[in-house]
Amino acid sequence: MQQYYGGIIRRQQHLIRCLGADHQSNSINTLRLVNNSNTRMQSAMSGGGPTLEADALSILRSISPTLDSSKHKGQAGKIAVLGGCREYTGAPYFSAISALKIGADLSHVICTKDAAPVIKSYSPELIVHPLLEESYSVREEDRKSVSTLILAEVDKWMERFDCLVIGPGLGRDPFLLDCVSDIMKHARQRNVPMVIDGDGLFLVTNRLDLVSGYPLAVLTPNVNEYKRLVQKVLNCEVNDQDGPQQLLSLASSIGGVTILRKGLSDYISDGKEVRSVSIFGSPRRCGGQGDILSGSVAVFLAWARKLVDKEGPTMSPTMLGCIAGSALMRKAASLAFEDKKRSTLTTDIIECLGRSLEDICPVR
Repeated sequence: MQQYYGGIIRRQQHLIRCLGADHQSNSINTLRLVNNSNTRMQSAMSGGGPTLEADALSILRSISPTLDSSKHKGQAGKIAVLGGCREYTGAPYFSAISALKIGADLSHVICTKDAAPVIKSYSPELIVHPLLEESYSVREEDRKSVSTLILAEVDKWMERFDCLVIGPGLGRDPFLLDCVSDIMKHARQRNVPMVIDGDGLFLVTNRLDLVSGYPLAVLTPNVNEYKRLVQKVLNCEVNDQDGPQQLLSLASSIGGVTILRKGLSDYISDGKEVRSVSIFGSPRRCGGQGDILSGSVAVFLAWARKLVDKEGPTMSPTMLGCIAGSALMRKAASLAFEDKKRSTLTTDIIECLGRSLEDICPVR
């Protein structure tokens, strides 16, 4: 029975790729067809229970925009990474450059003044804003005025961003985190999507009001970050025996934010449904892969939001963005590992992002 339904699913996916890959206007209908059919078929395989595994490749193809010479700069996405301090300059670079490699037109980094020259030296492709300050560089009596000035400067750019990535290399300086909190409040007021990772998760775990009830917020915790979220919000320990249900409860309890729980399989929930992404992957766990994922999710979230606004809702744009970003990151990691094995680094994975997207969604 399982082989029978598996063959149907594979033939269906092949037919969809042949008929729908070139037609962006049919993307949402394709998603509906794939989601509904796969749920029914996989339900029969499992004796009635719905599958959690998303048809990630079809989703990725459906939300990736076509390349059109009539489009102008910026239409394929403008991403901003809010992070980077004296100690951590690689993380915001990884996130921002990944967004460009996937296909965003512009990628910004808003960082501390100490971090800016270093990040600028990594690549001339990035637009680097040395706006943030840490406690050591600001006198106590000047903090309020400096904080107000930082917020005003960032706010000038806010309307240009399709998505904010908050946290890579941010650090935990109290003054800096207070400034970022104010920026996040303004992003919510302007309905700018936010992907929160790294030290951004440390911030929101202690300040849940920053994301609670905001459907355009995405949290991307690793094992330890997820454990702290569960303890803080649900007041219990992580329950891997009923992991999907606990993830659903966690996302719902934070007011419907979307949570991408990273692991052997990535699990994603917006408080209404749970999906998993298990395809591809790599046994190599070099630091920086989460930064690639945050940049990837930001791009696909921006693309999915535009598509859903145009064609009508199926799955939420945050769920679509997480599923596509997870699949592409895992594909790139697998390609890099095939070549580099134990010596695979984050930069090797970044170099495989473009080829991975081309393999899944060829440019025509």
